[in-house]
Amino acid sequence: MNEKAPPPLAVLSNVTVSLGRPLLCGLDFTLMPGAAWLIGGPNGGGKSSFLRVLRGELLPNQGERTYHLGGQVSRSGVRALRALALVSPEQEAFYLTRDWLQTVGDVLLSGLSGEALRLSEPGTADLARLAEVAAQTGLNALLERDFRTLSHGQRRRALLGRALMPRPAALLLDEFTDGLSAAARAELGEVLRGVWQSGVAVVLVTHRPEEAPDLPWQRAWIEGGRLKPGQPGLDRPAQALRVSSPTSSSAPAPMSPAPIDPAPLIVVEQAEVYRNGHHALGPVTWTWHSGEHWLVTGENGAGKSTLARLIAGELHPALGGQVHRPFLQRERLERDLGHLRRQQIGLLGAEVAIRQRRDWTGLEVIGSAFGGTEGFTHELNREQRRRVLELAGRLGVGELLTRSAATLSQGQWRRLLLARALVARPRLIILDEGLDFLDAESRLEVTALIAEAQRQGSHLLVVSHREADVPPGLTHHLKLGGGKVVSSGPLRQA
Repeated sequence: MNEKAPPPLAVLSNVTVSLGRPLLCGLDFTLMPGAAWLIGGPNGGGKSSFLRVLRGELLPNQGERTYHLGGQVSRSGVRALRALALVSPEQEAFYLTRDWLQTVGDVLLSGLSGEALRLSEPGTADLARLAEVAAQTGLNALLERDFRTLSHGQRRRALLGRALMPRPAALLLDEFTDGLSAAARAELGEVLRGVWQSGVAVVLVTHRPEEAPDLPWQRAWIEGGRLKPGQPGLDRPAQALRVSSPTSSSAPAPMSPAPIDPAPLIVVEQAEVYRNGHHALGPVTWTWHSGEHWLVTGENGAGKSTLARLIAGELHPALGGQVHRPFLQRERLERDLGHLRRQQIGLLGAEVAIRQRRDWTGLEVIGSAFGGTEGFTHELNREQRRRVLELAGRLGVGELLTRSAATLSQGQWRRLLLARALVARPRLIILDEGLDFLDAESRLEVTALIAEAQRQGSHLLVVSHREADVPPGLTHHLKLGGGKVVSSGPLRQA
């Protein structure tokens, strides 16, 4: 006697979603229990919107959405919010922008109720589940830490734990591997594999299919708000894209190291950084000289992002440490030093993205770099406007200049912030996992722009977990571990 097949968890039938502009158009999709889906597509194609409508966060304007959860059939997304658990960059941004302490344990426990914050004291069963998930995801040592003090990769790990707390029927993962070191990707990949083997469906949206854990994936592609099953482009390797891309002619060739000027740009002396009581970095002593372009590596939690923000002046050393910026002292003239620092250091990292005003237009986001401001921008002069338009065209974001940043995908938002970091031709460019959320075509164009900025006199510091994201022309390598310098010196060329 044949067993009756289980009903699907969720079915989307001819679903269209619009929020001022079309996001998804006539989309059909069925999520079965225990399925594994790998979803690709270009920036702005509709991938994140697809996850949100599947989970019940977005209401279709047309079409039908049906859930089969807990033995009941429903068209309401209320129950799906817990049964289909999401891990996304927006969740990370939410917890980073709270003004009160939320420990990692608090964040995980909030997943039990489906609320964003933990609103009640946990019971015995809740604490038992917390201990189980913390062991499963390697979070035991972080449970008492303020979520805001975690590294980017540690935050992803914590959000995965939160998603697992209510024992969901499906995990929806939006660019989950971004920000994870190779070791963390391998470790959490095994966690995801175990979760899938337990019967939980997994839907992974990614621009990096090569980083997906080893599961029997069904594949689909979303572009222009339309879903196409089995799109070959998802499997196309980056090297093939480099050869066939129409922008490949602009891909940079390796640069010869510039002559080293003994004049220092940045001098860090015995600097230690504490973040909300947590010792995040140091003591570190390190010098960045003119003519040097640095690669910074290390495991999640090594202190890489903290160092980047220390150099840029967003964080300050504890008493006894010093950070000197001699290149600004020489160029200070009559202007405020802090104002000049924000103009002359182009920084891109997770915190920079979160601080920008999402009700701004793309033009305002990019143009704010000329004033070194956040939260407001001055009126651009003719040359500044010309520079914004030129760079926006190079990065393919010209159509985003008049749109509110709140309507953009993660990849579109990242390209705007890259333009902001480059537009004022700063003396120092600091990119902390700067190519996260970008599709392959965008990564090529950004790499070309970075090389062009180097040739025009900018000095580059790149924090990256991925060898493929390291641009040509870097001359030196700083490796961090446990908040301290493991090694520092000239970069070995392959």
